Amino acid sequence: MSVKVSESTGYGPNTQMSLFGYIMAAVLVIILLPLLPVLAVVWVLWKVFVSDEELEHSFETWRREADRSSTDRLEAADDDAETDEDAADDA
Repeated sequence: MSVKVSESTGYGPNTQMSLFGYIMAAVLVIILLPLLPVLAVVWVLWKVFVSDEELEHSFETWRREADRSSTDRLEAADDDAETDEDAADDA
């Protein structure tokens, strides 16, 4: 048994592993390419019939509120609370 440790050759490219990765990527592309039209149809059907996405994007409200000062936001919150109390009183 040898106890000698050879010197490191450094971080060189591993051509065998690179070739294996390229072959696996090619196989996946060949397998998934025929499924692309099916996935596109499923995505369109999902968006049309299932997805309940609002027309307003999620950051639109945040952008509008970011332009307002903190006192404006507090006043708006107080006004909302008062209208909620009035609605509860009317019921």
